[in-house]
Amino acid sequence: MPPPTLSALPSGPVARSILSKLTAALQPTHLHLEDHSPRHGAPPGSETHFGLLVVSGRFEGLSPIERHRLVHAVLGAELRGPLHALSIVARTPQQWERDPNIPQPPPCMGGSKRDKRQAEGDAAASR
Repeated sequence: MPPPTLSALPSGPVARSILSKLTAALQPTHLHLEDHSPRHGAPPGSETHFGLLVVSGRFEGLSPIERHRLVHAVLGAELRGPLHALSIVARTPQQWERDPNIPQPPPCMGGSKRDKRQAEGDAAASR
């Protein structure tokens, strides 16, 4: 099997681990990983938020939730550790052939819980 088509690949250690594990476990034909951490207010180099598109024949016959569970099983250590959020698009090769577009991530809806609590406290204090 030829190596997967890789694109938008961040080069940090968490990203390398994600790519390596997914390549070994799913033998994808396409693999796209983006580090969204800076868009979510994470410190530079933190590698906490990623967007993933993975195309694999292993997804044949699986529902979307089963595909996500498979990805989660492969990346269990990362999800228990440094990875805070992972947006997953998991397609079969046939689905990718029909629609070879990478969906754009939704905008970040705000800061951390601490920031929200602080804003609520500030609003209550000004009343």
